[in-house]
Amino acid sequence: MKGLLILSLLAPVTLSAQSALDGTWRTDPQSFQIVGTEKFSLQDGVYRCDSCYPKIDVKADGQDQKVSGSPYFDTVSVRAINDHSIEIVNKKNGKVVGTSKVTASEDSKELTNEFTFVAESGQGGAGKYGSTRVGAPPTAASKISGEWQPGPLQSATENMVVTIYKVSGEGLSMSDLNGDSYSAKFDGKDYPFKGDPGATTVALKKIDANTVEETYKLDGKVVTVNRITVAPDGKTLSFIFEDKLRHMTYKSVARKQ
Repeated sequence: MKGLLILSLLAPVTLSAQSALDGTWRTDPQSFQIVGTEKFSLQDGVYRCDSCYPKIDVKADGQDQKVSGSPYFDTVSVRAINDHSIEIVNKKNGKVVGTSKVTASEDSKELTNEFTFVAESGQGGAGKYGSTRVGAPPTAASKISGEWQPGPLQSATENMVVTIYKVSGEGLSMSDLNGDSYSAKFDGKDYPFKGDPGATTVALKKIDANTVEETYKLDGKVVTVNRITVAPDGKTLSFIFEDKLRHMTYKSVARKQ
């Protein structure tokens, strides 16, 4: 009897949660958290990024260096602006798809990363975040070198923070301002994911009345898992985004518009 009572109470919540997910959501940049650290260095004219995927190890001479293994870019150029700042440019098929200006503070304890990107659709975006040094800085290297704990986004363009969901009885559709989209059922099967070269399919699973899990794959390999949870009041939802390639987790909170 007690079990039947609990089930009867949960039934309307399930319907409410599904309808509550439907709509446009805007992520608060200040809610953005990263579980994991970034590790890179510039020393003896060579730039290395151990937390990147794929890992980067190129001459920092400002020239395009070939890089394999990324669906987003095929060359990277790194230029030292001074002893505490560098500029990174990523290209794909000769076109700029991303830039990053990384600047360390004079005491080398804080770091600022100002970045831009161009989505597959041609839509451009930009953002900025700060990081705090973890451990001691390496000797005889640029001040940007070492291990860093990223903080929340200090700024972000709208196409970085807006997501649109439409719930049906059997599944869910998603779209964003960059042209990424999918339409899939809650059956755990792979469905086409459009717009992002870093993923080819997505599979959906309902974890509970308020939670949906997205599993993204690239050519059959799991690359990211995103857990979406709608708050009981239906006004906010949380994202827990696991990057399986970089071994980092990103958390954020979005508000219904």
